[in-house]
Amino acid sequence: MRLKAFFPLLISAGLLAQDADAKGNIKFTEYDLPNGLHVILHEDHSTPIVAVSIMYHVGSKNEHPERTGFAHFFEHLLFVGFENIDRGEFMKLVQSAGGQINANTSQDRTFYYEVLPSNQLELALWMESERLLHAKIDATGVETQRKVVKEEKKQRYDNTPYGQIFNVVYENAFTKHPYRWSPIGKEQYIDQAKIEEFMDFYKTFYVPNNATLAIGGDIDIKATKAMIEKYFGGIPRGTKAIPRPTEVEPKQTAEKRVEFYDNVQLPAVVIAYHTPEMGTDDWYALSLLTQMLSQGQSSRFQKELVDKQQKGLAVGAFMVPNEDPGVAFMYGITNMGVEPSVMEEAMLAEIEKVK
Repeated sequence: MRLKAFFPLLISAGLLAQDADAKGNIKFTEYDLPNGLHVILHEDHSTPIVAVSIMYHVGSKNEHPERTGFAHFFEHLLFVGFENIDRGEFMKLVQSAGGQINANTSQDRTFYYEVLPSNQLELALWMESERLLHAKIDATGVETQRKVVKEEKKQRYDNTPYGQIFNVVYENAFTKHPYRWSPIGKEQYIDQAKIEEFMDFYKTFYVPNNATLAIGGDIDIKATKAMIEKYFGGIPRGTKAIPRPTEVEPKQTAEKRVEFYDNVQLPAVVIAYHTPEMGTDDWYALSLLTQMLSQGQSSRFQKELVDKQQKGLAVGAFMVPNEDPGVAFMYGITNMGVEPSVMEEAMLAEIEKVK
């Protein structure tokens, strides 16, 4: 049986209105270096561990429509090839020090992190300064990562059940805004890009004034500030204008339905709603709604649609934390013999109950 997925994309985000102005009590130190690097420090001596992360304000929405996939490609490329770290040794340095290292890319940002014993803080800061200042953008690294990214696309999207379903939603929910393409991008654009284009992307977005360095754990604030100044203070501020998308998605005025076919056994239904951007009161209210609907075994979707009515094998809901107005997802994979229209009706009925 081929997948038959229905995507009603509704313009209303007003499913729930609630005050979401809750403030945490985590103490932190926050400041900027003269070169524009934003720094956030949190001291916690409960365990002898430190987490070092650096987030660059660049994601797939910053890409040219004919060069999609660049932000995610750099997530891979910036683990190999540095002036002072041999090719293939970057991850080994953290692992041999007893730590973990990883990264991820979204539509809005690219995020790198290390979790290490706290006495290895300086190692992580040196490595991240190398990533920021001394990455080698050359043919060897680019060609290697082209193959890696293509294989990831095959494994995570092309050859995975329901792997394309959320990409299809974004392609149909957005007609003008760059959220319409996924971070993985198109293979042909990465293949067509020249080394000079990769170098320009690096010099434009990987600059201190486009980054936030966050460190939390078993640290001394004064000593950590000194190390940050040592490794990042001398890195020059970027000179290029950092492009930000200005496209505003036109208001959707009618429900849109899309049928997408794939080689899977059970149909799936996705209902997606346009929502405000992350950080607004409505976004947090909608986030609470999706948790009520699908978080845990006692959630409304689980108890009613999976346990009681037995219409769905898996039913869930979640918000995507986007910088610009985005999408809320409600999804259900039907049980054998259940029509997608029946699943859709049952999901909408549960949403109506909490209005």
